Amino acid sequence: MHKHAIEEIVFKILMMVSTLLIISVLFLILGTIVFKGLPYLSWSMVTQAPQSGYYLGKGGGILNSILGSLYLTGGATILALIISLPITLYFNVYAKKGSRLVYLIRFAFDVLWGIPSIVYGAFGFMLMLFFGMKASLLAGIITVAFLILPIMTRSMDEVIRMVPPPLLEASYALGATRLETALKVVIRQALPGISTAVLIAFGRGIGDAASLIFTAGFTDSIPTSLFQPVATLPLTIFFQFSSPLAEVQGRAYAAALILTILILGISIVSRFLTQRFARNIVR
Repeated sequence: MHKHAIEEIVFKILMMVSTLLIISVLFLILGTIVFKGLPYLSWSMVTQAPQSGYYLGKGGGILNSILGSLYLTGGATILALIISLPITLYFNVYAKKGSRLVYLIRFAFDVLWGIPSIVYGAFGFMLMLFFGMKASLLAGIITVAFLILPIMTRSMDEVIRMVPPPLLEASYALGATRLETALKVVIRQALPGISTAVLIAFGRGIGDAASLIFTAGFTDSIPTSLFQPVATLPLTIFFQFSSPLAEVQGRAYAAALILTILILGISIVSRFLTQRFARNIVR
């Protein structure tokens, strides 16, 4: 048998084994969460706030954590989008091609992407001390916004870079300004990828715990102000897993199941929006 044919067979086998391994790990994780969490999942768990002694096995639910996660991550995603979208438009519409400054900023975002979330938590805690803030929903929003900003920016940047240059040239030839081209051509063309980048960043933020330990605080009530502490699902899972009581640990698996369902829902919405907005793309 020819050498190249042998190499092709070997790599095909390696790819199949790797794919099966990844799928097996995925189903193992999901199966464990469903098997251990489903018996403890109840309607009251998702519709009630914790009652006295909930973390000791008594009544109540985790509605405060569910809403807290949505409040915090939603606010952080909006804040990160407000910052990241102008940056990516500057990279691809206003900056000169081959700009060294743009290259350095992209490199900085790549480095920030790989920094552990606990480091962002420490940075957020330093900002809190500097401005005299307490652990609160606002502090958590700012910290998570810093965490997901590199993810959102670089994801949108790569999508916008795929916009065909002739579209921009045609827009300029018709007399459009750079701002009009950015808003009416570039964003419209890259809208499926932008929506996906936003939802990916949201999914990353809603599942993070390390950056919130010292910044968001924790409470059994639903926050009504940006300056109140907030509970989140990852921290709820962490605290319940730390309990020696089997009932409380089971609830931790149930909370993990709820978080998994939320992230799965985000993935489905991302696919739906990508297909819907793809109709406006010029290929």
